[in-house]
Amino acid sequence: MIDRINKQTLSTVLKGPLPGKSAQQKMAPEGRRVEIERGREGKGCRKAAVLIVLFPEGDYIHTIFMKRNEYDGPHSGQISFPGGMYEEADLELEQTAIRETEEETGIKAGTAAMLGKLTTLFIPVSNFCVTPYVAWLPGRPLFKPDSSEVQYLLTPSLHEILNPSNRYKKNIHRHGYDILAPYIKIDNDIIWGATAMILSEFMELIEP
Repeated sequence: MIDRINKQTLSTVLKGPLPGKSAQQKMAPEGRRVEIERGREGKGCRKAAVLIVLFPEGDYIHTIFMKRNEYDGPHSGQISFPGGMYEEADLELEQTAIRETEEETGIKAGTAAMLGKLTTLFIPVSNFCVTPYVAWLPGRPLFKPDSSEVQYLLTPSLHEILNPSNRYKKNIHRHGYDILAPYIKIDNDIIWGATAMILSEFMELIEP
C-alpha cells in the first residue's frame, strides 16, 4: 500500500478499525511489553497529543520528527513527533496537536487536512496519555523550529521508515540503567520508545 498512499487513501484507512495496542507493542522496549500485557495503563494521566504530519516531496511521502533539546526530564534529547501537553485553552486534543506543532516547528499545521487519529498511548515514565493525530500538507512546508525546544528537524520518507534494514534492537542507557529496545535508525538518529510505538501502529495501517 505504501506506493498508493495519498490523502484520500489515508483518510479512508484511518476511519476503519485501528491495529491498537498489539501493533504498538511490536516496538515497545523490554519491560514495557509486560506492562501492556498486564493492562497497567495510566489512570489520572496527563493528556497530550502529537501530530504525524505527512507531505509529498518528489516520488515519496515524508513526515516530520524533531530532536528535542537536552533538559532535566525523561524525554531529553529524544526524537519525537511534534506535540505536547493539553492546555485548558485547547478546545480538544486535536487543537493541542496543531498548536504544539506550530510552536515547535514553525509550520502552519492549522492549514493541514486532518485525516484522523491513532490509538492513545500511555507513557509511564512521564505519566502522559498521548493521542497521535495524522495530518496532510500538499507539499513540503516552511520550517522555523523553536530553538528553545528543538535541536533540529528530520523529514524522512515513509520508505525509509518502513525499510526493514533500518530496524534494530539494542540496549539503550537511560536514567542509570539499560533498556533493551527495538528502534528505527534514520541517518545517525534513533527513534525508539513511545515514538517508535506510535510509528508501529501507523506502519501496520499502511503496510498490513
